Amino acid sequence: MRAAWYERNGKAREVLVVGELPTPEPAPGEVRVRLATSGVNPSDVKSRLARPLSDPRIVPHSDGAGIIDRVGAGVPESRIGERVWVYNGQWRRPLGTAAEYIALPAAQAVPLPAGVDEAAAACFGIPALTAFHAVSLFDDLAGKTLLITGASSAVGHYATQFAARERGARVIGTVGSERKAAHARVAGAAETIDYKREDVAGRLQALAPGGVDGVVDMDFSSTAALLDRILKPRAQVVCYGSNTVDPVAVPFRPLLMNAITLRFFLVYDLLPDEFARGIAAINAMAGGGRLDHTVGARFPLDRIVEAHEAVEAGRTLGNVVIDLN
Repeated sequence: MRAAWYERNGKAREVLVVGELPTPEPAPGEVRVRLATSGVNPSDVKSRLARPLSDPRIVPHSDGAGIIDRVGAGVPESRIGERVWVYNGQWRRPLGTAAEYIALPAAQAVPLPAGVDEAAAACFGIPALTAFHAVSLFDDLAGKTLLITGASSAVGHYATQFAARERGARVIGTVGSERKAAHARVAGAAETIDYKREDVAGRLQALAPGGVDGVVDMDFSSTAALLDRILKPRAQVVCYGSNTVDPVAVPFRPLLMNAITLRFFLVYDLLPDEFARGIAAINAMAGGGRLDHTVGARFPLDRIVEAHEAVEAGRTLGNVVIDLN
């Protein structure tokens, strides 16, 4: 099969290789998926750049979509021919979705609703599951004000839809340009703040004088310094990322005195029931036409370097997807 891989950390142009690898066979309890698409996420770029390799060769990417063409022992043969989206393709294993085929546990190949194409489905594993779980950690959101940082990002765009459209929240989103602001508003954001040009805390104090009820945060290294100025008492902050691995200081006493809850999670390592709830919600919304997807750029496998560079540059509005056939 054709695949892309790297054998050392480094820049995309220096380490990514495209060539032929053995086609995997499904082990007991696994299915093999002939992939049509592979989603490229920021975590894939960070792993290629700096995460120590777990194996001599890494085929990157966790997300994708395609058709099951073979099953391992214990998996019903009726699954052959099923359109699916996959998640955690390269989590704790070396062979991800940047290849024509992937073999993985049958539960990680999720039936794809009719009418949803494979490019959109390549956005479900990390972006949509992260967004759904983050929003699900809040109780009743109807009429509440929620700050979503990076509201035009892949995760933020889904989180805005889940919070505003499905849960009735008033979403205020941070964005980096007017184009991104328009994108966030289409998803359901009531107001946006350009963090590059505006004082985020000052604007939030004007838009939500009593503070926001919660935050869905993509960069704790930046947001932590604002928390003592933007939150209502007993607010909750749910964080799924940070732009630095360095320690982050928090304003402890204001958080303590206002009974603020900080929650962190890693989407790859959700509990089985958390995955199940997210998968069911994403499929229901996508299958019912209630979930918008933004594929910002598509590349063939031979141009995987450009795909990684596009994600790394951060200028693409929407997800970056690789077409495999």
